[in-house]
Amino acid sequence: MNNTLIVVLGPTGIGKSAISIQLAKHLHCDIISADSRQIFKELAIGTAVPSPDELSQVRHHLIQHKSISDFYSASQFETEVGQLLPALFSKNHCAILTGGSMLYLDAVCKGIDDIPDVDHDLREQLIAVYKEKGIEHLRLQLKTLDPEYYAIVDLKNPKRLLHALEICLMTGRTYTSFRTNTKKERPYQIIKIGLNQDREKLYARINQRVDKMIAEGLVDEVRSVYPQKHLNSLNTVGYKEIFLYLDGKCTLDEAIDRIKCNSRKYARKQLTWFRRDLEINWFEPDQIDDIIRFIDQKLAEND
Repeated sequence: MNNTLIVVLGPTGIGKSAISIQLAKHLHCDIISADSRQIFKELAIGTAVPSPDELSQVRHHLIQHKSISDFYSASQFETEVGQLLPALFSKNHCAILTGGSMLYLDAVCKGIDDIPDVDHDLREQLIAVYKEKGIEHLRLQLKTLDPEYYAIVDLKNPKRLLHALEICLMTGRTYTSFRTNTKKERPYQIIKIGLNQDREKLYARINQRVDKMIAEGLVDEVRSVYPQKHLNSLNTVGYKEIFLYLDGKCTLDEAIDRIKCNSRKYARKQLTWFRRDLEINWFEPDQIDDIIRFIDQKLAEND
């Protein structure tokens, strides 16, 4: 049988973890998380890490193995998954990759451009400059060194700005010149399963999940990392809104409403991104039997 990576993707709150666990139990294989926030060991409730019971049912990888203070990127994720898959395929010809982090999923399925590793001292220098002079200084420097990338980058994301500047300063070339967007060939086949449903139902799921996070202790979890709130790893939905509440800038009810609103916005962004990919086979989250039949058929065809 050919080695196969089954990718389960979709917007936040759609139920990817539950579907992936059912698939993994059916196929007797492991799950790799493709969630850019579940990697942090200090975060659990606000990132919807699978419960201890769920983790006990199926072996999961790349969950809570980094600290919020660690630098981590989609390129590093691509490398770690590439190192992990041969061992998983030696036990079972299938593995499941599940999550909603668009760049992480693309890094594994399509590959990240071969951009040079950055010098540690240069990274520390740029981080010090960012802390002293702020994000606007990074923007102006990038606009000078690589105006083409400046025109398309998320100017509110210091991590992206810092990385582009690191490459520009280290190599003397623009960051854009390294971005070829050439799809890499993988030594395994990929089956993509997308989960989606009626928008009203999706929004209701998202709202219910936020309420569940609050009930499980999200405020206390955010309070525990409050001293590190400046870190980019914490500039994410569910944490930044509670930081505002802890700073006295809004009520808890207002913070919860903002989490729900920003989660819905993120879900729309994810779906816009995923819809460009014609390789995705779409299902609703209650179609697990149909999903299993579809995957079994695909595996049989490629055997």
